[in-house]
Amino acid sequence: MDKKKCTAILLAAGSGKRMQSGVAKQFMLLKGRPLIWYALDAIERSSVIDDCILVTGEQDIPYVREEIVNRYAFHKVSEIVAGGAERYDSVYNALKSMAVAHCPVATSCPEMDISVKNPYADGLVFIHDCARPFLTEDMLKRCYETVIQSHACVVGMPVKDTIKLADAEGYAASTPDRSSVWQIQTPQVFDTELIMEAYARLMRQKEELAAAGIKITDDAMVVETLLKHPVKLVKGSYENIKITTPEDLCVAEAFLGRG
Repeated sequence: MDKKKCTAILLAAGSGKRMQSGVAKQFMLLKGRPLIWYALDAIERSSVIDDCILVTGEQDIPYVREEIVNRYAFHKVSEIVAGGAERYDSVYNALKSMAVAHCPVATSCPEMDISVKNPYADGLVFIHDCARPFLTEDMLKRCYETVIQSHACVVGMPVKDTIKLADAEGYAASTPDRSSVWQIQTPQVFDTELIMEAYARLMRQKEELAAAGIKITDDAMVVETLLKHPVKLVKGSYENIKITTPEDLCVAEAFLGRG
């Protein structure tokens, strides 16, 4: 079977308020390179990923193009698009750019309508947070092999600690079986048509979901909630951490120092 076209959507539009820094998290230096460089480098070197849509703040697009993409020669970045107010808005903007990118007349293409004439139509989408710098080729390959069979998969790891669910007053309400609890990471990978349909429905129904108190926190939840489609869990790595606070940078530097 021929390899499917694989497109990475790399999210780098967050403000990183919890980093307590005047520099946006994705541009903070980690061992002399901006944080965003690490995921982009893994994508650039990968035999799985064919191209990359990079999502960043609208005001940061010129800087990212010149100081990140061009400076480090990331040739797989095919487009840089502006992010949105929420994570799902940023993913939607990237998916929308895929849907219209290759239409003969872009204005004639309904949003999120992807046809067989579009080279993305029968492909796969790998959605990854640039704040996770330890993306590996093995991880990408495991995702590819899994999504071919299941059409939707996410990287994660079984939790090591006991988890408590809290009630409204902050008391422990229940303790789920640790053997069935996973900590979810990225990348999250889907058939292109599947994730586009899920996000099209999300954008039509997001006010209704908000009124019902349903908060969408990741791409898997979009597919699970809007399409009722099962999502397969794929083992990632305990080193596939997300850089959120200053302490996380120290951990990441230790991992890099270990080689």
